[in-house]
Order: sequence, then C-alpha cells, then structure tokens
Amino acid sequence: MNTVKPTTAGTALQTASPWRGTVAGFSASLVGIGLARFAYTPLLPALVGAHWFDASRAAYLGAANLAGYLAGALFGRSLASKTSTRFTLRAMMLLASIAFFACAWPVSFAWFFAWRFLSGVAGGALMVLAAPTVLAHVPPSRRGLAGGLIFMGVGVGIAASGTLVPMLLQQGLEQTWLGLGLISLALTLLAWWGWPTADAPVATPSHHRHAAPSGTLKALYVEYALNAAGWVPHMIFLVDFVARGLGQGLQTGAQYWVLFGIGATVGPLLAGLLADRIGFGRALRVSFIIEAICVAVPAFGLGSVWLMISSVIVGAFVTGTVPLVLGRVHEILAHHPARQTSAWQTATVGFALFQAVAAYGLSFLFSYSGGNYSLLFLIGTSAMLLAFVIDVVAVVQRSTPEHLLK
Repeated sequence: MNTVKPTTAGTALQTASPWRGTVAGFSASLVGIGLARFAYTPLLPALVGAHWFDASRAAYLGAANLAGYLAGALFGRSLASKTSTRFTLRAMMLLASIAFFACAWPVSFAWFFAWRFLSGVAGGALMVLAAPTVLAHVPPSRRGLAGGLIFMGVGVGIAASGTLVPMLLQQGLEQTWLGLGLISLALTLLAWWGWPTADAPVATPSHHRHAAPSGTLKALYVEYALNAAGWVPHMIFLVDFVARGLGQGLQTGAQYWVLFGIGATVGPLLAGLLADRIGFGRALRVSFIIEAICVAVPAFGLGSVWLMISSVIVGAFVTGTVPLVLGRVHEILAHHPARQTSAWQTATVGFALFQAVAAYGLSFLFSYSGGNYSLLFLIGTSAMLLAFVIDVVAVVQRSTPEHLLK
C-alpha cells in the first residue's frame, strides 16, 4: 500500500494541475521579470523629468534591480528549502507587487534603491523556481509548449513597457507605479492556487545507473552565458543605433523596440513548439545559427526591412532561448531529476553575470571606439557562433566512444 499511494497522488497531480501551473508560471515571469525589470525602462526618463531623481541616480536604480536579480537567483532555492517552494513562489510575487506600491512615493534614494533591489530578488527567485516547479508536473512531450507559455510572460512585459506604461504615465508617475502594483497583485492572486502542492511527482525508479553528463552540462552553461552577451547589442543599443546611428530619430527607434517586444512575446511559444517536434538540443542549435545571422544584420546596413526582421527575431530568441535551455537541462539530466533545479540555477546565475559583464564591457568599448555600432553587433554575432561551435563539439564528444577520445 505504501508504494501505491504516492504514485496515485503523483499521477493525480500530473493530470489535474499542469495547465493551472503553467498559468501561474506565466504570471510569475510577467510580474517578476516582464514588469519588475522591463517596465522600468520607459519609467526612467519619467523619473528624471518629474525631478524624483537625477539621471545618474535613476540609472543606479536600474542597476539595483539587476543586482537583486542575481541575489535572488543565487539564494532562491535556499529560501525554498527552508520553507517550501509553493510558499516562496507566492511570497516572491507578493514582494514584487509590494515593491511597485512602495515606489509610488519617492521617500528617499535609499528607500527606492532598497525596493528596486527587492523587486530584483523576487524576479531572480521566480526565474529559478517557477518554471522547473511547474514543468516537473508536465508530460515530457508537452514541456516545450508549457515552457514557452511560461516565459511568454517576459515578452508580454517587454511589449507592455512600450505600450501600457506610456498610457499609465498620462495619469501621472505616482499613478503609474500604483497601476503596476495593482496589475501585479491581480496576477499574484491568479497564480495563488495554481502552484503544485508538491515539488515534483514521484519518479519511476530506474534499474540502470547513468552517469551525469557533466561535460555537456558545463558546455550548456557557457552557451547560455554567451547568448546573454550576444543579445546585449540589441537589448541596449538597438534604439540608439536607429535614432542616432542611422539618424532616424527617437520615435523611429522606439518603433523598432516595439517590434523587438512583439518578437519577445511570441518567441517562447514558437521555440517551445519547435522543441516539442525536434527536441531541445536540435532546436537550440538551430536558434544559435538564426540568432547569429540576425544579430549581424545591423552591422552590414542592409536596409530597414532587414533591420525590422532582425529586431523581431532577436527579440523572439531573447525570451525563446530560455525555455530551450531549461528543456535542454531536463534532457541532459533526464536520469538525474534531483539535479535539474540546481543546474537551472547555475545556468541562470551564469547568464545574469555574463549579461552584466557584457553590458558594461560593450558600453565601454562603444565609448572607446568612438561610437562604433557595427563592432558591437559583430561581437554579438561572434558570441552566438561560438555558442554553436561549443554545443556541436559537446554533442560530438558525448556521442563518441570513450576509447576513441583517449
């Protein structure tokens, strides 16, 4: 009887809650990353214009969220182990919502910095915990679609940063923060009962010992980090490249950012569907090649049509690669489910670190080179191509018999 009960419970959980869990995961990525991080981009000039903070301090507030994100990614699992994953997910969504309300009043720079940092902590913890918790209860054949839907929340947040936030700003800066807080709170309530009550369904015991493919996993960490660097030219310099580099003005540059946001919204879903058809590993290699081509486009001055395509496709992969990497982690550690969450945490931390280093490094290089945009996009392209090469080498080494490698 002891062996029947957990299996029945696990099966019931698998069949009853996967899509409610997917909605909860979507809400978490929308609140923790989509709104908490990306909604700040159009708010920054408003903060300066309303004299809440000067330009340099407003920029530091953006960095506070990134620092908090790294902390949340590092310690999210530890926090969940001391309470429960479900409790932590609920608490982090509440924290992100409260942070929006707290930012409606510019009490002081320290007050604002603390709440922006805490919103980043919430985002990092949600990124590490939400998707793996939900996907553990989704049948393997549907994990690509479910992961795509979860990370669609990030893309929706990017799209909202160019549409919803400007509309809210018409009512005032304080009202904008309160409005974002109400939206986040509503999404928190929507997700509240959707989280699985157990960390994972009971796994079928394996009769064979499988060594964890650590080389392939380490290669994946490097590939994901290189992707973070490859996206930086579009994520930071795209609007400026169009506005000043091409001399088309800020309004036209903002239109390309909207295209980027549209791509980011649909990217995870399309990437997930592709992965369900051809597998996460193959889908990831296809994505590296497409990304390399599209990141290179601005460097060659191919015209507005190609630049529009580049904006949409790179935006799609900025969010679409996330479920691909998470699914690839599950593939690599299929026989080691207990290691999947910690591996995803390592990948997320590496991503956050490399993206921050690349952002500062490319910003310095841009200034040092006298505003050479093409150099930035070519460096991004090189990072994508290197990720592809590393992945191919890792796959070849894994499939080659050990005695041939000696």
